[in-house]
Amino acid sequence: MLIVERGDHPVPGERGGREPSRGKDAGGVTFDVLAILAALGLVGVGLANLYAVDGADMAARQGSVAVAGVVLLIAFWRFRIRLLTALGWVTYGGAVIFLAAVHIGGLTVNGATRWIGIGGFTFQPSELAKLGLLLVLAAALGSNRPAWQRFLFAVGLALAPITLTVLQPDLSTAMLLLVLTVAMLIIGRMPARILLPLFGAVAVAAPLVVGMLRPYQVQRLGSFLVGSHESPTGAGWAIQQAHIALGSGSLFGRAGEPMAGLLAEYLPEKETDLALASVVEQYGLVAGGLVVLAGIVLVWRLALATRVPRSPHGALVAGGLAILVGVEIIVSVGGNLGLLPLAGVPFPLLSFGGTALLVHLAALGVALGVRRDGARRRLWLVPRWRSRRPRLMRFVALGVSGLLVSFGLYGWNLQVARGEELFAAGQQQMTRCIRIPAERGAITDRHGAPLAVSASTADGGVDQIIAVPAMLRSRPDDVARLAALIGAPAETIRATLDVVPATTLALQVADVPGPTGDAVAAAGITGVLVVPQPRRSYPTGSLLGPVLGFTGIATPTETQRWPGLPSGEIVGRAGLEQQYDSILRGVNGQQCIYVTPAGVPVAMGERVDPIPGADLRLALDLGLQERLTKNLATAVRAARNPRAIGAAVAMDPRNGQVLAIVSLPSFNNNVYGPPIDAAGLQAVTKAPGDPMLEHVTQAAVPPGSTFKLVMAAAGLVNPVFPPERAIPTGGSFTLGGHSFANWMPMGPMNLVQSIAWSNNVYFYKLANALGPGPIIDVARALGVGAPTGIDLPGESPGYLGTPESVAARGGTWYGGSTVILGIGQGYLQTTPLQNARWTAGVATGQMVTPRLGLATGTGGSAYTALPVPAPTPLPFAEALGPVRDGMRAVVTGGTGAALSAVPAVGAKTGTAEDGNLPTGSYDNWLTAVAPMHDPGVVITALVQGPGMGANNVQGVVSDGLRYFLDHRADVLATDPVQTP
Repeated sequence: MLIVERGDHPVPGERGGREPSRGKDAGGVTFDVLAILAALGLVGVGLANLYAVDGADMAARQGSVAVAGVVLLIAFWRFRIRLLTALGWVTYGGAVIFLAAVHIGGLTVNGATRWIGIGGFTFQPSELAKLGLLLVLAAALGSNRPAWQRFLFAVGLALAPITLTVLQPDLSTAMLLLVLTVAMLIIGRMPARILLPLFGAVAVAAPLVVGMLRPYQVQRLGSFLVGSHESPTGAGWAIQQAHIALGSGSLFGRAGEPMAGLLAEYLPEKETDLALASVVEQYGLVAGGLVVLAGIVLVWRLALATRVPRSPHGALVAGGLAILVGVEIIVSVGGNLGLLPLAGVPFPLLSFGGTALLVHLAALGVALGVRRDGARRRLWLVPRWRSRRPRLMRFVALGVSGLLVSFGLYGWNLQVARGEELFAAGQQQMTRCIRIPAERGAITDRHGAPLAVSASTADGGVDQIIAVPAMLRSRPDDVARLAALIGAPAETIRATLDVVPATTLALQVADVPGPTGDAVAAAGITGVLVVPQPRRSYPTGSLLGPVLGFTGIATPTETQRWPGLPSGEIVGRAGLEQQYDSILRGVNGQQCIYVTPAGVPVAMGERVDPIPGADLRLALDLGLQERLTKNLATAVRAARNPRAIGAAVAMDPRNGQVLAIVSLPSFNNNVYGPPIDAAGLQAVTKAPGDPMLEHVTQAAVPPGSTFKLVMAAAGLVNPVFPPERAIPTGGSFTLGGHSFANWMPMGPMNLVQSIAWSNNVYFYKLANALGPGPIIDVARALGVGAPTGIDLPGESPGYLGTPESVAARGGTWYGGSTVILGIGQGYLQTTPLQNARWTAGVATGQMVTPRLGLATGTGGSAYTALPVPAPTPLPFAEALGPVRDGMRAVVTGGTGAALSAVPAVGAKTGTAEDGNLPTGSYDNWLTAVAPMHDPGVVITALVQGPGMGANNVQGVVSDGLRYFLDHRADVLATDPVQTP
């Protein structure tokens, strides 16, 4: 009998028929160095992963199993080939017995009964079934029986372990056993006439498997199919965490970093199903690549081992194990990457699991042991062996390699393209932050006088002492230190900390004065924060109540206006506080805390100090504001009507800067706190005269004869009457049988005289001659019936009716509607600010945008001017000279003679009937400019009450003008500002 020492069909790349990677022991028995190194490398990396994520004890436990597994590998490697059949039947029989025993006294976890407990150890029989089924299938399919007998025998052998595994249920292992069976039938050269009906039956039965899935398995499959693995909760949680681990591991991992252990806690199944992701997270993409490479090497060496044994039995053992290991690696890697469903298939030799590790090492020993069969091959057996050699093994190895390489490239791209994003997501999910509110910026007048300030600036404020219970209550000494600093019993603080859940992020321990808060902050007690309480103070009280507005906790309205507001954020709720909230509010800081997946705080994270809000400097002059307010309050009190309102505004007609703005009745912003003065707030809301309303911009009433400035401009733009022509007037004007009275009989007058004496008949006739169109066009050019654009929320646009708009509202525009429009009545309502604006426009020939905000700045830095729209020249500015002359004549010899003591002033008086006022009360107006030849200020005032013309507002405007002219340089002075 001839013995040959080489294979009968050399493998490419080998010389003399001998594989270069094989060595020999003392007895001349071949072994596979590459396969052994790949297997031991996977075991070693798995132990390193366990050490990193679970500590030395878990790694030592798995290491002891690995030692036992290596002993089994060596033992089976030296196993005699003739005893292989006996080994298979013993292993198979034991596996089936143990699988049956699981259903009698097995351990149940998550609804599945898969384990047998033996003392302190657990054993999973389904893993042993892999080896047992592999060996008996190799024996059955490698026999010399007819094909149909081998087929029936193989299928019968597979049914028992597969059925018992399904009933546990352990569908992932059952599917592996099924794949192993089908693969063995294919590589065992089973004829197609037998295999095709089997495949058809499997295809028909496949949908039935879905009904057998457990809920968590359905979630996993659904998560994969619909692409929801990015969801932070539910079925996609594991895949999202795997992506975070793979993407954030960088090239060489994060093992040893301070928060690496905590981040690892968020990866579920990090020892088993997602062990590969854990390896990349701990040791980097390089380690992950080496793991995949080791898997490829192992599959290739097992596939090539099928060419060495002298019998089909031994070759099928190696081939079947190559396919089993290849499928396990593909499913595991694909599941870690989210490219395949997470099927509960661990990475062979890498993942934690004593039974699986023992079985895989033992199976590897058996498969490599069949090589020794190739060392003594009978020559007369060679032709028969060639015809029975397992088929498609190189194709299988190439397919596994190709898939794993493509998976590896996907993982590399995942880290390159989304690494930073995924690492940030990992940090975010284990971070909870306590908001540290920013100090709100101050509001001052143009000279720096405080109008709204943070309470901490005003009086030291109040600080909240915040504790992180889970971190502080474990340190009694720190609790005692904190108690001593805040002057509270330590027992009380301990009791407060103990009653809250461990997941409580922040617990308010006390409110303390500012100095005490500073002392606590200086102590630096871990788990204790000092958070300033947001408070707002308004030193001027009700002087500017409706203008400044107030602050408060954001409502849904504010949340919609400013998306992304944190819960409980303090924002501007009205007035300038609301208008400039984004400037005043600043940027909140935060103290971040690291928490476990269960939400328990474990360590202090990054602290970001708040950035105080910028200060807002207004164009207001506090002195002029106080002067106008005092005089307007006197005029309103003289009206003897609790519902009467008063409004006054002083504005620079050259640039729109609002120098003073008074609204009466007013309210004290401090009632809004915090804490809220409930009684004071109730009194404000019930007070007559709408004190919450900012009357200068929000109260729209008939402008009366002050509108004659607009009418005069319309007459000059459309000269139906030459301005110098004297028009007969008298005591009334009749149109269509309706008589429209003058306020007193007057003789013929030209335009200037009619403005000076507010001659109603002149303007009746002018309006009738012009018609509504020209009047409305000029009125719109002068801003009537439109918002002025002032930087205050809630401005009323007033109302300027037209024949079309009146008809749309169901009314009728008569000829008399045009007539009374000429004296500022009828379909017309304006705000005091609109009145001041058209007065400024007539005086200067340009329209300005009123502005309260002047500049912003932080701390001692230079202020930057706020952007302001440039003045817009009026297209008919050059024609307005007669109107200005008329305004001057009002003071020198007309209805505004009470202002004659003020040098170079021009004005217009007005009285309007208002259906909302009681009988005998009117809207009394006075608007004035000084000096008329070089306008520096326009002051417009409105007081509701008895009287005619300017008799109850003249003191307000006259004194305001004098104050401005006497202190002009001081009023307009302000610190230099930078250009925006």
